[in-house]
Amino acid sequence: QVQLAESGGALVQPGGSLRLSCAVSGDIYSMYRMGWYRQTPGKERALVATIASYSDTNYADFVKGRFTIFRDYTKNTLYLQMNNLKPEDTAVYFCKGENRHADYWGQGIQVTVSS
Repeated sequence: QVQLAESGGALVQPGGSLRLSCAVSGDIYSMYRMGWYRQTPGKERALVATIASYSDTNYADFVKGRFTIFRDYTKNTLYLQMNNLKPEDTAVYFCKGENRHADYWGQGIQVTVSS
């Protein structure tokens, strides 16, 4: 059974940085794609960034140049490095993994950008 667990959420000031982690219990190599999504109250969950098996990355326009997605296979962990954070980045961030059996989601973690 694959489980994903996010960590690293916090309250941060505008312009600050934060790194989210997603620990994978199970085989991270089986995930042909992993990604980060975010959701605010009353809105649908939105794609932030994805990374595929050959490290091909994809970013939403609103985070390009500020966020970086990457994986550490030795730690079975997915990361999202977030720089130059803006108040509109405030949301619950979710980690997602996809393998040939199913899609898996973490429980979500709050990121708040405010002065």
